Amino acid sequence: MSEAHLYALGLALACLSGVRAYLTVLGVGLAGLSGWVELPAALQVTMSPWVLGTAGALTIVEFFADKIPGVDSGWDLLQTLLRVPVGAFLAAATLSGDGQLATNALIAGGAMALLTHGVKASTRVAINASPEPVTNIGASLTEDAVVTGGVALVFAHPLLTLGLVLGVLSVMALIVAWLVRFILRKISGVRAAVSQ
Repeated sequence: MSEAHLYALGLALACLSGVRAYLTVLGVGLAGLSGWVELPAALQVTMSPWVLGTAGALTIVEFFADKIPGVDSGWDLLQTLLRVPVGAFLAAATLSGDGQLATNALIAGGAMALLTHGVKASTRVAINASPEPVTNIGASLTEDAVVTGGVALVFAHPLLTLGLVLGVLSVMALIVAWLVRFILRKISGVRAAVSQ
């Protein structure tokens, strides 16, 4: 794999971690354990039964917690402490053939995980402004599908996966911006009506 592919792989894993860290780690570990890919030395820890068991159990907890409006925002707040370091580790571990985690790769991975986490969390806060749970569940299922598909695709086509993940994030960011503008206009309309 070329250096560009490895860089794209590391950044794509960091992006996916910003949305679903446990599912990403579980996918990487299962891909390595099944022999689908040869994991770099620093990523081989994801094949540990303890890591796989913990990531699997937390993936199940996150699957259900993320479907409940309000709980999902609290979960995202708590996961800020984990998604960014996991993304930084996945990017740096992918780029280090000798097992030493490079500082610039840690920073790039952490930045990508923080970006995707920020878009995900802000999207969910905007969606939670609507009283019905259908959009919340739909958004959560979409995130599950994107991360599952991304982890399945990332090892075969890292550049494509990185492009798709960044494209989905861009669309989500535009939707959030539109929702925020819509809500602010409604609030302004209500304030104007009340002041008259």
